[in-house]
Amino acid sequence: MAEHALARESRGPALSVFGRNWAIFFLLLMFVVFVFSGRNFLTVANLQTVLYSACTSLLLAYAETFVIIARGIDLSVGYVMGFSTIVCAGVIRDLYATQFGVHWPAGAAIAVGIVAGLAASLACGLASGLLVARFRVPPFIATLGVLGVAYGFTLHASDGGFPIAFLPNVMTGIGNGYVYYYNPALHAHSFFGPPAGTTAQQIKDLVRLFPNSLILTLVCLVVLWHLLKNTRFGQHTYAIGGSLDAAVRAGIDTRRHLLQVYVLSALLSGIAGIVWVFQTGQGNFVPMGSNLELFAIAAVIIGGASLNGGKGRIISTLVGVFILGILANGLALSGVETFWRYIATGVILIVAIVVDQLFPDLF
Repeated sequence: MAEHALARESRGPALSVFGRNWAIFFLLLMFVVFVFSGRNFLTVANLQTVLYSACTSLLLAYAETFVIIARGIDLSVGYVMGFSTIVCAGVIRDLYATQFGVHWPAGAAIAVGIVAGLAASLACGLASGLLVARFRVPPFIATLGVLGVAYGFTLHASDGGFPIAFLPNVMTGIGNGYVYYYNPALHAHSFFGPPAGTTAQQIKDLVRLFPNSLILTLVCLVVLWHLLKNTRFGQHTYAIGGSLDAAVRAGIDTRRHLLQVYVLSALLSGIAGIVWVFQTGQGNFVPMGSNLELFAIAAVIIGGASLNGGKGRIISTLVGVFILGILANGLALSGVETFWRYIATGVILIVAIVVDQLFPDLF
């Protein structure tokens, strides 16, 4: 402890501030670079696209944050999201499209589908939590096993990976809607829908601000920030990540808490799956093979969390997600080939891990 304190003093306050917030500085630098190099980067439409695309990534990264702080890892979040997506869409389709001979109202079918999707994700989280907390299976192996189970059930439920469609149109209306609309042709604005009198030709010229799906994501952000920073649950999460033995000696029920952490991770993954259904209007398994869990882990680490546990912040995870999102968007608009996105992501992740290992006292 004395050596860490001496190191902080010797490096000075400026370096300490930079070390704790290097991801924010990097995000700002990257934003400035893409303003000049990325065509149409600094436009309302493009920035809205970044926000819209970040919704599911944020939820998965929130899930991974709690697990990593508790010195764990959850490789299943992307596949739990896929499982939730397929179960939710399948139930809604079967109830709404009269497969059972009864045509349910859209609202009732959607509500039951949401509950079913969340229940499927919670079952996965319960399995991971029991394996890690009760049977002491290493988190890597436990969640890898749950990943395989979720993958198999998802393939079966989707008939081999086919999209599930024929869902109520109201879902995409909500999932692809925005809070604020402005029609420059009519000089009219409205909330949660285009202004009255907007024609089909004017739709493309509408100014849209703040995606509806981002509302849920920000609500989760506030709740999880409070949970991690101001509650006993958050304190116990940091304590377990810092030292499991010390947490046990302090009287923390570590088994119960780790179970809750993995259930929370799966719940957030399930919510991400529900958001995906609303955004796309279908249950689609294909995106679940896109390494979403690896990008979530990368965002958390880039945000300053440590794989050694005991360190991390929800707000920093937010920064990590936007670094990866703006990086992908900016490189695409700059005409850079896709493979450079993965190379750049890997380099940034390596830098984040090196900074954490070399300067653990800065954070």
